Amino acid sequence: MWAASCLASCCAACACDACRTVVSGISRRSARIAYCGLFAFSLIVAWILREVAAPLMESLPWINHFSHTPSREWFETDAVLRVSLGNFLFFTILAVLMTGVKTQRDPRDGMHHGGWMMKIICWFLLVIFMFFVPNEIIGFYETISKFGSGMFLLVQVMLLLDFVHGWNDKWVGFDEQFWYVALFVVSLVCYLATFAFSGVLYHFFTPSGQDCGINVFFITMTLILAFVFAIVALHPAVNGSVLPASVISLYCTYLCYSALASEPRDYECNGLHKHSKAVSTGTVTMGLVTTVLSVVYSAVRAGSSAAVLSPPSSPRAGKPLLPLDAREEEDKEKAKPVTYSYAFFHLIFSLASMYSAMLLTGWSTSVGESGKLVDVGWPSVWVRIVTSWATALLYLWSLVAPIMFPEREF
Repeated sequence: MWAASCLASCCAACACDACRTVVSGISRRSARIAYCGLFAFSLIVAWILREVAAPLMESLPWINHFSHTPSREWFETDAVLRVSLGNFLFFTILAVLMTGVKTQRDPRDGMHHGGWMMKIICWFLLVIFMFFVPNEIIGFYETISKFGSGMFLLVQVMLLLDFVHGWNDKWVGFDEQFWYVALFVVSLVCYLATFAFSGVLYHFFTPSGQDCGINVFFITMTLILAFVFAIVALHPAVNGSVLPASVISLYCTYLCYSALASEPRDYECNGLHKHSKAVSTGTVTMGLVTTVLSVVYSAVRAGSSAAVLSPPSSPRAGKPLLPLDAREEEDKEKAKPVTYSYAFFHLIFSLASMYSAMLLTGWSTSVGESGKLVDVGWPSVWVRIVTSWATALLYLWSLVAPIMFPEREF
């Protein structure tokens, strides 16, 4: 018994030392990756609890205080929302604390990049504490999560527009025939993919013999927008490029597909309803993977897109013209402006926490059979469709705004 106790103590000490070594190894450059890893871990925890935590939560009197015990799906949804709320509070608190950080001299810069052991402990305690809050708070969080999820999708659109315009400007800036040909080829491929994808949508989501007017409207509107993008972009007054128009067209078509695929499995116009059991596990996996990848992309863009996310009045510091002593060089290093907004960076994860909760719960506590799937239900359909239309409006605005307001810089 004494030997076993000593062995357990040694193993615990080694585990703690290993954790401290890993946490201390997170450098300034790898901090963004660490935040992404923590967010991905929170998704895994939420997914696991959705599958196994229902029996335990049914036995908790401050959660199950109903006269009639709700269904198992209700407890599964409640577990996901509680983990999501803890995650949301963690990143929201960091976003508030990081507001106004402009230089690396700010003590909060070290808080953003360091203190990982304490941050992990705080995240863990927040998630645990959420399982003791009243159900009314969780219900309120579920309601606002639907709006936060839409905001997350709009942020994705803004980053995509920034990326596409930057991509086009870079290739045009080379001013060589090869890059102009490359622009044409990529644009042509995107448009061909858009039209082919639309044909597939008509085939699967407008079956013959069914009244699928809403699906026909969604697909047709997406095709009309693709033509409008090309016409506006190539108008002489706009003098735009067809590359951004083609990429945005393909993205809007993908959003249309996501919306149609999110229709309830018992809806006769959903071509996937015959394969609902076969695709349920794949839908869960793809939903989580897509969320993690989209958040990682947003985080990376937040760390590199100076035009969109850099804090105001924070020009990049140049190299000194004259050699400085060690102390002056250290002060100069600390006085460097931050290259992106820390507050906005954490806000992305806050919104993504809401979005992932909606994916895992079917966008409602009354999930029924759809609760076994990810991102299924009419709320998800309309969120995706509205996001597609918002993408179209933002892109068209980015084309016409410089003409309407020539005195302003866009």
